[in-house]
Amino acid sequence: MKKLLNDPGDAVADALAGLAAAHPGLRVDVAERVVYRATMTPGKVGLVSGGGSGHEPLHAGFVGYGMLDAACPGEVFTSPVPDQIVQATTAGHGGAGVVHIVKNYTGDVLNFELAAELCAEEGVEVASVLVDDDVAVQDSLYTAGRRGTGATLFVEKIAGALAEAGAPLAEVAATAQLVNGRSRSFGVALSSCTVPSAGKATFALPADQVELGIGIHGEPGRSRAGMGTARELAGLAMDAVHGDLPLEGDLLVLVNGMGGTPLLELYVIFAEVEAYIRGKGARVSRSLVGSYVTSLDMQGFSVSVCRLTDELERLWDAPVETPGLRWGR
Repeated sequence: MKKLLNDPGDAVADALAGLAAAHPGLRVDVAERVVYRATMTPGKVGLVSGGGSGHEPLHAGFVGYGMLDAACPGEVFTSPVPDQIVQATTAGHGGAGVVHIVKNYTGDVLNFELAAELCAEEGVEVASVLVDDDVAVQDSLYTAGRRGTGATLFVEKIAGALAEAGAPLAEVAATAQLVNGRSRSFGVALSSCTVPSAGKATFALPADQVELGIGIHGEPGRSRAGMGTARELAGLAMDAVHGDLPLEGDLLVLVNGMGGTPLLELYVIFAEVEAYIRGKGARVSRSLVGSYVTSLDMQGFSVSVCRLTDELERLWDAPVETPGLRWGR
């Protein structure tokens, strides 16, 4: 294993120290594994999310104006513990309640539920929104039901913009749920990822095969297939998305790298995705191409699609300033 690390056991702490050094506008508690906005807005609904590390810039990289107020990264591919989530929620509470944005993985769901209960006992109102956009499989090694993947970014950005505008807790939570309901994702892996503590690939994938419907922790997808062209692989992903949520109207589209895929290749995939969508009579109204919801060093891509409304499009366009996403300020 060749990794740019010191001690693999310190990978998350060392990365958070680097995040703090690179972005002094954030407050980073390395010991407790919590990242906050430097300045909180009193009276604003707070947004808090978190999950295992290894998916950067998700979630800590999306803390800032227009998105999250706090995030709690767990160890690599491991849920944050309830105490972390409570600390993040307390920090993100400006007096108007807090929305928890939770990817549908068993550990995340259980720990966020417990943290919400503990916060309620202290008088902090919490509304939880579950992200389960992945159409690849119904149940996996990590979930009961669909996994939460690329649409997490959509939920955090759009709900964050609404919270920034001063909307109440119930409206922010309902909009977050709406975005999740209008979004679908599907991923393709060309290689496994390598967890630092393990020091070897999570699974074996022959050079001439790809994993269809991969999860962001390296868990298996729905099937394996022979390596194809970008057009063929994009078509397989879009067939899965379109089969579950027909493509129509104006769409927000994320072509996401899994951590080890060059941007050149992601743009090749995006061209095929856009042509596919056009062929269905729909339109890419807003787009994002890059590595935003990753799986360490995995080679591959995922596609996430959200059916926009005028209001959702306006909220997507609203200013945002975080380490991982910024425009309009």
